[in-house]
Amino acid sequence: MRHIERHKSHRIGWLRAAVLGANDGIVSTASLVLGVAAAGASSQSILIAGVAGLVAGAMSMAAGEYVSVSSQADTERADLDRERKELAADPEHEHAELAAIYVGRGLDAGLASEVATQLTAHDALGAHGRDELGISDTMAARPVQAALASAGTFSVGAVLPLLIVLLVPVSALMWAVSGSSLLFLALLGSLAARAGGASVMISAARVTFWGALAMALTAGVGALFGVTA
Repeated sequence: MRHIERHKSHRIGWLRAAVLGANDGIVSTASLVLGVAAAGASSQSILIAGVAGLVAGAMSMAAGEYVSVSSQADTERADLDRERKELAADPEHEHAELAAIYVGRGLDAGLASEVATQLTAHDALGAHGRDELGISDTMAARPVQAALASAGTFSVGAVLPLLIVLLVPVSALMWAVSGSSLLFLALLGSLAARAGGASVMISAARVTFWGALAMALTAGVGALFGVTA
């Protein structure tokens, strides 16, 4: 039978990394640009600082995602290895454990035992990984995918404020960067919500609020400690 329902959960892994990367690229680079601009730096210095922030941020995002998701993947592998050994050592107990899970989800004892028997015959480790440990192919950790998605989307997000630096004179840079970055963030939140099937308004408002707060605080620091030449 053709499956016509369209679910979004298979997108969680790459979507989380992509949204985090793009959001951080916009917020951190725009904040850096505003902080340096508020300190009275020249347009060339602002651009150099922004480009350096792009490179450093992209590498930091990639390394951070890879390390973090690799740790998750290591934990998942260790749990599956432990479960594989338990299945080999005491299959009866593991069968009873699986059946108890299905009873807890609403099946009667007889049907739960039959379901556990059939799933065990089909793929015992897969059944225990999914239903006992919560590990599935859809939700499995993918470190390289997460690292590339974060670094790539961070770079795309960071380029947007830098384009404003190139196009707008220093006298109008503060308002242009902050305004355009908030617009970019709202669009990002909307796109992420549509891709994930969530509320567009809530997502856009959330990323815009935190982005505005970060830019305001960084610009304040630049204005407080900066010295105009």
